[in-house]
Amino acid sequence: MDQYVREVRLRPGDDEARQGYPFTLPFIRSLKRLALHPKVTYLIGDNGAGKSTLLEAIAVAFGMNAEGGSRNFTFSTRPSHSVLHEHLLLVKGARRPRDTYFLRAESFFNLASNLDEMQRESGGALGPYGGVSLHEQSHGESFWALFSHRFGGRGLYILDEPEAALSPKRQIAFLGRMHELIEMDSQFIVATHSPIVMAYPDAWIYEFTWHGLERTTYEETEHYRMASEFFADPAAAVREALSGREPGRRRRAKDSDAPSS
Repeated sequence: MDQYVREVRLRPGDDEARQGYPFTLPFIRSLKRLALHPKVTYLIGDNGAGKSTLLEAIAVAFGMNAEGGSRNFTFSTRPSHSVLHEHLLLVKGARRPRDTYFLRAESFFNLASNLDEMQRESGGALGPYGGVSLHEQSHGESFWALFSHRFGGRGLYILDEPEAALSPKRQIAFLGRMHELIEMDSQFIVATHSPIVMAYPDAWIYEFTWHGLERTTYEETEHYRMASEFFADPAAAVREALSGREPGRRRRAKDSDAPSS
């Protein structure tokens, strides 16, 4: 498939306008050319490193609503998105997506309220979501209604922490649903903290560090290593947490004891 977005770049020539947040974030220097996978690209890293800021900017630059939804959503509860989208250049493929959607977990409540308002005004708004108000479902059920009913394939889906409302079982099911949509010519860009959600085979993973954006592999992510360490010895990991020691300290100590090559 010819992907819908091939690369994300900073527009040249407006350095003077790039003052203050978000241009102080380290990942900005890596945006000269950020290539995206035709199927799945993951953005991972610590809180505050800029994952959601970049994801939001990509969605808005493509024409989606900053608080979530497709290009047909225009509601705004509290404008809080950065100006980064104004400085982005999206290098697009020859094909255009039939479907687009931006899931922003933190503002999904606002999107659900907007859908209810649209349903009251003209009807039919909830049909693509399974016909039931998202507010009348649990948080996890409403997310799953979005994935299973609203997403229809041949789409560009930009998801910010889709695991936020999903149980581990549902996160695994999400991988299956994502694969179905990829088989229907869809492309995903996903910001996540979940080692389950980021396990899609052969995806590209970009880690936000304080040095910029770095491409990594699934097994090299801190999420995978810490989850593996925890499940290898849960009691020891809990003792470490209760003692106030920094998570991952045992692993780093083991790494430092290893002979240098």
